[in-house]
Amino acid sequence: MSEATNSLIQATADHLSQFAPFDQMESEHVLWLAQHATLAYFAKGEAVLSPEQNDPVAFFIIKQGVVQGEQLVTAAEETTWLELNEGECFPLGALLASRPVTSVYRAGSDVFCYIVAATDFLQLTKSSAAFHDFCTRRIANLLEHSQHLIQAGYSKASAEQQSMSSSLSAIIRREPVTCSPGDSIKQALQAMQDHGVGAMVAVENRLPMGILTLHDVLSRVVLAGADLDRPVIGVMSTNLATLPPHAPAHEAALAMAKQGIRHVLVTDKGCLVGVVSEKDLFNLQRVGLSRISNAIRHAATLDVLKQCARDIQQLARNMLAQGVAAEQLTQIITTLNDLLTTRIIELELAANPIEDIEFCWLALGSEGRFEQTLNTDQDNGIIFAPKAGQTPAALREVLLPFARRINDALDACGFPLCNGFVMASNPKWCLSLEEWQGTFDNWIYHGAPMDLLHSTIFFDFRPLYGASHLGEALRAWLQQAAPKNTRFLHQLAVNALRNRPPLGVVRDFVTSEGHTVDLKLNGITPFVDAARIFSLAVGGSQTNTLERLREIAVPLHIQKQDIDAYCDAFLFIQLLRLRLHHEQNEQGKPLTNRVDPDTLNTLDRRILKEVFRQARKLQTKLGLDYQV
Repeated sequence: MSEATNSLIQATADHLSQFAPFDQMESEHVLWLAQHATLAYFAKGEAVLSPEQNDPVAFFIIKQGVVQGEQLVTAAEETTWLELNEGECFPLGALLASRPVTSVYRAGSDVFCYIVAATDFLQLTKSSAAFHDFCTRRIANLLEHSQHLIQAGYSKASAEQQSMSSSLSAIIRREPVTCSPGDSIKQALQAMQDHGVGAMVAVENRLPMGILTLHDVLSRVVLAGADLDRPVIGVMSTNLATLPPHAPAHEAALAMAKQGIRHVLVTDKGCLVGVVSEKDLFNLQRVGLSRISNAIRHAATLDVLKQCARDIQQLARNMLAQGVAAEQLTQIITTLNDLLTTRIIELELAANPIEDIEFCWLALGSEGRFEQTLNTDQDNGIIFAPKAGQTPAALREVLLPFARRINDALDACGFPLCNGFVMASNPKWCLSLEEWQGTFDNWIYHGAPMDLLHSTIFFDFRPLYGASHLGEALRAWLQQAAPKNTRFLHQLAVNALRNRPPLGVVRDFVTSEGHTVDLKLNGITPFVDAARIFSLAVGGSQTNTLERLREIAVPLHIQKQDIDAYCDAFLFIQLLRLRLHHEQNEQGKPLTNRVDPDTLNTLDRRILKEVFRQARKLQTKLGLDYQV
């Protein structure tokens, strides 16, 4: 082989190594691929591959230009269903199944492609594990590659943020709990108990005068037999260790070690702004799942729960750094939010008991699907069961003020009130089991536009607190009622297919509002809507989108690899949303679901295109099944 030929082959291998999956393959396998590839040119508008071609299907890798996929089963106004660019390859499904292609692949511009014979393609899948994994699990493979990059980036950021070099202002967990120097010992101890703190600081004109810790209580109060009506300043330590907010955490640790103390006061120009404890420093490296859940379960005040809500967001960041998958992460976030909601309800019931009413608090929307991210408002309702002599109207009168206090407490913890007022404090959504069934029945058999909208929120309900059997009874009723009305399911399908994934023909993505795409509306929602409709059609019992997709596979005869691809696509969008919300939090920006595709790296843009193609594929099945 001539030196010129060797140089050309090496240049081809170097070019391929810039793109997935070739960047994950052994260099010898990429070089082998380059040796067995030929270069071909296709003029704009020319068919590269089509179902009518008799020649054996080959493996194509785009070197330059754009190739568009056309599928006859899509809506008449939109025949182009995918767009492939430099470094992307096709047609994997046809090659692996040894069949003709089902779509027309057409040059969207002048195109140069590397072409590899099918026999060589199959040989490479046997010799290269990385190539085989990519070809058989394309989206999953790309997703894992992306997640490794995400994990590396977040791990570095997490390590930088959570270290002993962090400023004390970043460690302070809450407003300091204080008292007046003249308050009695009993008053100070009661406040410590009420607020769940291990130290009480006496302040005068915001200046710290003394500190009493739980350790001091034993020696200075209990064993000393102190009069509890004495001023607390008399048993306090007045030799105070203070540091400014900008001081690093390791200075607080040194002060504790040198002075044998467990608390350092953070002061700004002499005024108290916070207290850092030895426990805070121990917890600096990790916000633990068990610690947060235990803190929520034992929280005695709303202020403690507010801090727990902030800890949940920090936990989400740490788990991103640890490489936790989007499915598990959203379930963990939702589960902790469930615990927080439950504790709010428990505290409210302890303060204002509701006697002799059997009720269940329902989670709706994304919480009902176990799919909450960091950007979520409230969607909830109440279902109750009147007893003999009780009327729904009378019970509603008792439950609505209770529900309002719960909604306000959740709002204080960072879950905004729903703009559409889909909350338990709305009389429309505080109903008896019979009233809920009547409401759902009306939606199913009348199908007005607002009914269709409501069904996309309320049909994802699940019991969260209380008499769960009421929610389970409503789910069982819906499983029987929904499949009976195919007209309603058809209307849902028509509504769902109005929202098309924003794939472009000229550009990669169709953008709006400042060159952005909406990851929730255009990314998540097509999967959520299709899964819900198919689940209702087969009488499914699941509310989670991924579980719904897995549940419908057998009754609707969907191949496992297709279900896996839909699930992987859905999870990538969720991962992008989690990253986006965290970055917006860090920058102090309002949380939205809109992202500029140009800000994504090359790999994530490629996966996002593949995700939108999978959404269109799922929508194609929905359109065929319901003749839309």
